[in-house]
Amino acid sequence: MLGTGARGLAPRPPQEVPVTTTRGVLYVHSAPRALCPHVEWAVANVLGVRVSLDWIRQPAAPGTWRAEFSWQAETGTASKLASALRGWQLLRFEVTSEPTPGVEGERYSATPDLGIFHAVTGVHGDILIPEDRLRAAVARAGAGESVLADEIHKLLGKPWDDELEPFRYAGEGAPVRWLHQVV
Repeated sequence: MLGTGARGLAPRPPQEVPVTTTRGVLYVHSAPRALCPHVEWAVANVLGVRVSLDWIRQPAAPGTWRAEFSWQAETGTASKLASALRGWQLLRFEVTSEPTPGVEGERYSATPDLGIFHAVTGVHGDILIPEDRLRAAVARAGAGESVLADEIHKLLGKPWDDELEPFRYAGEGAPVRWLHQVV
């Protein structure tokens, strides 16, 4: 009775759980030179592989460096990367992941002054704002606590975009990767 279970029945094959993978990009917009190896170690720890980023000088903040890194991993990796890098002083970064069937995309943006911003993105790259966050913004504006336009700007990540925009350009002659291609 080789190959049978305790009751004489053949053992069931293990159930395979499908793993959904996605692609994404880590944009380190500015990091002091001393922090660069620590960023690589943090990314490598999340991805489980050795990582070596191609660092170039960041002209928007002399004395800092920038890098871009494309990755492919399980869905949820963008949040793990953002968590691994969040809170580091003087580090500006963004992490994106593409949507996959059944899973929306994500965007994380971080600056030393503003902290971290998270948005869910749809298949066309648009930010999707949950209904409860919109209702809360309208309620705060209705109570006179804020201006609705300012609340919507925060929900869309405009303060982060405003701060990061000068850092998004690699400088003359350096390659630039675009997040979305409109066809």
